[in-house]
Amino acid sequence: MSNISVNRSKYLIWRKVDMLRLKPYRKEYADTIISWSQDERAFYKWSAGVMGAYPITKKEFGFVDSIMTFSAFDEEKMIGFFTLRNPGGKIDELRIGFVILDPRQRGCGKGKEMIRLALNYAFEVYGARRVSLGVFENNESAYYCYKAAGFKEVILDETETYIVHNEEWRCKEMIIER
Repeated sequence: MSNISVNRSKYLIWRKVDMLRLKPYRKEYADTIISWSQDERAFYKWSAGVMGAYPITKKEFGFVDSIMTFSAFDEEKMIGFFTLRNPGGKIDELRIGFVILDPRQRGCGKGKEMIRLALNYAFEVYGARRVSLGVFENNESAYYCYKAAGFKEVILDETETYIVHNEEWRCKEMIIER
């Protein structure tokens, strides 16, 4: 009997916290996701310019079609997007990338919730043992979001850097292991 109540308690807690749902990305979401980059600096913080220069087109955003893509939805609409890929072909590791949240949804825990759902997928569904990501040092809100979701910063021998607007942007490496 106590096992049933424990399971119910876990279920009730999960349902209470679970404000978002992940769905597979669909190409018709591209325009909405692109619209969330309201300025060039914000665009480079989540894309690192990998897809192209600001503002990118729907065709350039198609770059994500070659990797695992997810959209996060609240009860009303899509509020976030991210990708997962195997870095270096490692089957037991996934890397989160291209994380973006609708600017109107920031600051209320939805980014952390989306990352936790990504981690749940990576560990429970995919079977990864490690999840990594990179975040620019000048993207403090994202850094603290990832820390709140359980990621730890890793010090690397060489720090990945990008040149954006003649500035050097350094990337922090973060991981979480199961």
